[in-house]
Amino acid sequence: MSLKPIPADRLIKALAKVGFKPVRRRGSHLLMKNDEGKTIVIPVHKGEVLGRGLLLKIIREAGLTREEFLRLLRR
Repeated sequence: MSLKPIPADRLIKALAKVGFKPVRRRGSHLLMKNDEGKTIVIPVHKGEVLGRGLLLKIIREAGLTREEFLRLLRR
């Protein structure tokens, strides 16, 4: 399965499965943090999807591989 653009809510649910929790929301950006202190900013725009490039950047920031992330989406 290849990485395809997805809505922000699917990304947020997948990151929550590996311990990221919403810390705050400011405008259209959600800040998520895990227990190790890693923070990720996710743009949340209704009706829009996150492109492959941004998804790859967020996946790397979360410390995940592409395969791990795709497994999280399937669960």
